[in-house]
Amino acid sequence: MAEPASLCVKWQGQEYAVHLTPEDTVATVKHKLEQQTQVSAKRQKLLGLKTRDGKLAGDEAKVSDLAIKASTKVMMMGQREETIAAAEAEALAAPEVQDDFDLRPEEEQALDVKDQPEVLEKLQRRIRSVEVKVMNPPRDGKKCLVLDIDYTLFDLGSAAERPDELARPHLHEFLRDTYQFYDIIIWSATNMKWVEVKMRELGVLGNEQYKITAMLDHAAMVTVQTEKYGVFDCKPLGFIWAKFPDHYNAENTVMLDDLRQGRACAWRNFVMNKQQGLVIRPFKRAHMNRDKASLLGDNELLHLSHYLCLVGPLPSLADLNHRKWESYLQKHAAGFGGSFSSGGGGGGAGSRSGGSGARGS
Repeated sequence: MAEPASLCVKWQGQEYAVHLTPEDTVATVKHKLEQQTQVSAKRQKLLGLKTRDGKLAGDEAKVSDLAIKASTKVMMMGQREETIAAAEAEALAAPEVQDDFDLRPEEEQALDVKDQPEVLEKLQRRIRSVEVKVMNPPRDGKKCLVLDIDYTLFDLGSAAERPDELARPHLHEFLRDTYQFYDIIIWSATNMKWVEVKMRELGVLGNEQYKITAMLDHAAMVTVQTEKYGVFDCKPLGFIWAKFPDHYNAENTVMLDDLRQGRACAWRNFVMNKQQGLVIRPFKRAHMNRDKASLLGDNELLHLSHYLCLVGPLPSLADLNHRKWESYLQKHAAGFGGSFSSGGGGGGAGSRSGGSGARGS
């Protein structure tokens, strides 16, 4: 028997040493990690773990066939069962989603923090201290599309052997089509290393059909406090506008985020930029909802690409009410060769329909 090896796995900021022999498999790694982290092996995703021939390592791959060194660190994704159960219980307890996602007047007032001096000072500190790595230069005349990752483009809570199995259906078509009108910026509440790993594993970075302008992480977010919702972090679009003053502004930017924590929580990321926010259903249960051909499949990105391409040529987006994007698309569905049906699949928070269209606020 060969001498045992040790693999360093990082999860939620902590490092775990997994002692292995060359004959052990990736499945063995996951079972040993389950003992240390209490994350079920079936829910674990080991990012960047490849065989010596460059292929993603499946559960049956042996340690001796992996492209790892003594200094290799592998990142694990996954949640404990009790964490998932608590999140699902919270989602079930959330209030029913209304047609236009309008907050009550007192909620609007409670969340109106964008003009508070201390918040503006925090934003200025972020602008001064956080550098943005421009991956592809902004294009003249293009609008700005800001995208969240977890449960918006990617199912974080499900298990799969390959990350691409957890990509939201129509992901690459969505990015390809919207790229005609928008520069794309990825903004995640995690750290940059995670952002880069996720985007690379999903095939977003280096894609020949579209380009990513920049990626942002938690470092660019600011902490705010309201009487009703307490302390939370949000994504101020003013950060992007300050970094790209010649290209992006309040009239040509839209930001997507999901509803996984309820209607009020979804709007926290938009607290400083309510008009630019567009809330979509979360993508969950990837194995059930990734079939593009099924009526039960998740088609949220397909419909969103139609909407964003429909409004993309407009001189300004400032008069649009993105809370009613589905109503707007229903009204103009003929422009995309057929009818539009809301519902979207994806384990979302309920169907949305009706309303008076996306124009007006």
